[in-house]
Amino acid sequence: MADPSQPGDPEEPDESGVPGLPPFLFGGAGGGNFDPANFDFSQIDLAQVMRILQSTGPVNWEVARQTAEWVALEGKPEPSVTPVDHEQLEELAHAAQTLVVGETGLTATFATTLATVGPKGWVDLHLVALKPVLEALATTLGAAMQQDDEAEAEDLTDIPGLAGTPFAAMAGMPGMGNMMSMLAPALLGVQAGSMIGYLAQHALGRYDLPLPTSDAPSLCFVVSNLDTFESEWSLPRDDLRFYLALHETVHAATRSVPWLRERLVELATQYVSSYEIDPSAFEEEFGMIDPQDPEAMQRLTESPERVLGAMQSQRQVAPREELQRLTSVLEGYADHVLGRIGRRLIPTFDQIHEAMQRHRVERGEAERFIERLLGLKLERAHYEQGQAFVEGVVERAGIDGLNRLWDSPAMLPTPNELDAPGLWLARIDLPDNA
Repeated sequence: MADPSQPGDPEEPDESGVPGLPPFLFGGAGGGNFDPANFDFSQIDLAQVMRILQSTGPVNWEVARQTAEWVALEGKPEPSVTPVDHEQLEELAHAAQTLVVGETGLTATFATTLATVGPKGWVDLHLVALKPVLEALATTLGAAMQQDDEAEAEDLTDIPGLAGTPFAAMAGMPGMGNMMSMLAPALLGVQAGSMIGYLAQHALGRYDLPLPTSDAPSLCFVVSNLDTFESEWSLPRDDLRFYLALHETVHAATRSVPWLRERLVELATQYVSSYEIDPSAFEEEFGMIDPQDPEAMQRLTESPERVLGAMQSQRQVAPREELQRLTSVLEGYADHVLGRIGRRLIPTFDQIHEAMQRHRVERGEAERFIERLLGLKLERAHYEQGQAFVEGVVERAGIDGLNRLWDSPAMLPTPNELDAPGLWLARIDLPDNA
């Protein structure tokens, strides 16, 4: 098990307020109330960005890291984790692992590592875990920009559908296509970092959201956020921490199933790789965008959901629907196992469970953006649908029948089976004892 982290002295911030980042990158956006939805592009010196922020990949991960850490901590030092906190959570995690394995039969749970961290620790973990999916998105956007670069030699205003779009306007400026291609990794780094940093402000553990993480499952407790959540909801500390230990352990148990972890990443990658830049959709949504006009660029950054909406394609429908179905079942299963154990052992289980359900569906703008970005728009109805499926299976075939879910990808219920668990049981040849 990992030792609690001991953060060193924070790096002295420069005039932007962002440690290690050039002042032009954030301009007036630095400070304790950073809002990624209101990032001010007028503060960016594009020429200086080109000289300083170079990247050999589709995302500038150094920019992403520093941005994420700044947003996560709001300019404050990383909170320390006391040995007492670490030892208590480690003890609770050991107990949770034994209980969860007893319910699920997923013995790989015993090999799960544990970390007790602050928001920066959560950022460092997820910059790595989400890298494949975010790079797939960046590659898709980069390819679209490259297509525009190749078209620079033509008169884009004569091409049907492109006249008046941001890409035609950019290509009409000398070197603008190449400049945007150079800028893209840094700007995507800012966007990815700000989203991950905002999530880190609120995350209690790794599995608040069913993120398509590619690394091995682990237990991760963000102690400072957990303490804040405890205070805001007036919850008993020991009960809340045991609940979270069970919550994290159940999710880590299902992520220990190799095909499940791989399928989540595969579906999310398919989804982000299927974004298509539709110039007519952009023009309809935003009007003509002049890249020399900071206010025009600001309109694009104020509503990232609208930008992505103008890039959605029919090819995204199938992976999004399967991803929603898989995560609904995954969350329903986790809630069921959590309830079977927690209601026996945690006196305030129902109070904590309701607070946690509110926590996971009442998301901020950055969280909603990530959900839509990765095809992970889950509302309360999706969670309830997954719970109803799981409960229907258990009523007919018990927990052993439910655990057949993890045998292979073929066990994922179809849309009709998700609404009628008996159909799923009939397909996998389990007896229906109802």
